[in-house]
Amino acid sequence: MNVDGFRDHPSLGFIDWTLRGVGQVVFQNNPLAGLVILLGLLFNSWIYAVICIVGVVASTLTAVILKADKGLIRDGLFGFNGALVALALVAFTSADFRTGAVPSFAMLVYLVSAAAMTTMALSTMATLLGPHKVAPLTMPFVLIGWLFLFAVLKFSAIDAGPMAKPVSPDQFPAAAAYALPTWYMGIGTSIGQIFFQDNWITGFIILAGIAIHSRVAAGMGLLGAIVGTATAAVFGGPEGAIRDGLFGYNSALTAMALGGFFLVLTWSSFFYALFGAVVSAWLWASIAIFLKPIGMPVLTSAFVFVTWLMLIGQYGFKALVPVPPAEATTPEDNRKRYLAGL
Repeated sequence: MNVDGFRDHPSLGFIDWTLRGVGQVVFQNNPLAGLVILLGLLFNSWIYAVICIVGVVASTLTAVILKADKGLIRDGLFGFNGALVALALVAFTSADFRTGAVPSFAMLVYLVSAAAMTTMALSTMATLLGPHKVAPLTMPFVLIGWLFLFAVLKFSAIDAGPMAKPVSPDQFPAAAAYALPTWYMGIGTSIGQIFFQDNWITGFIILAGIAIHSRVAAGMGLLGAIVGTATAAVFGGPEGAIRDGLFGYNSALTAMALGGFFLVLTWSSFFYALFGAVVSAWLWASIAIFLKPIGMPVLTSAFVFVTWLMLIGQYGFKALVPVPPAEATTPEDNRKRYLAGL
């Protein structure tokens, strides 16, 4: 199926770009992947599905108004950080994290503004990181998400909610034993938590969306979630946090980024990616403890820090084959082009 058919359509093109923006959260430049992911969010909560659309539209439209690079807009690269920051603001200010709450008018204006700001942050970070041939990843979302979550506490027009979702491993009871649900729910929810979805079935729907565009990426995402979950269990992490997918979502993103997307998939990069997934699980706990006194969530910062640390110096390791961000497509295509050039 030709997924590029509507990219340049005069009236449907913007819909194509926004769906790609949803897919780009997990490195999928494919509108069908984005649509299935949205359906996964809808399965869990119609509120989150709508907010995701609002965020990706706001950030993409900002890029259009500012006349950003058309190729980047059409690939959805200005949309994914906006989608994430909108989801985060609703998730962490709702009484029920699992379903979210319909935002007030003030919150709606606030999250649209935050989504728009990610577009500017992305351009700035891309400029700074350009010489190193490393992508900003989700750092625009992390930075703007933290800044806007801090400010919520100072504005009476915006209901900050109870911030009921635990943000640190020591907020979970440690007594519960690991059981079968710990594993299948923990692994599935790890994928769901990338989009703040506390639902393991939604996680597997998202994984199916990824597989539409790249089966290798879906496999690496699943493997990263398994590694993050297993790492937490081996080191005695709290069962509740493991089951909620909190140790695995950064690991899943790291495994996808290093396992074929920004590095050609070889045995060396495969194990490099798995090591990154392990470190991401540890770093989630470290950052969570660090941020707990100020009540801030980790978001995807562990993924960003680990991936940057393992990519900025990649050209010094002859065992790795880098893929410049502008040339990264899918693990399958990246490897095919590499082999063709040998």
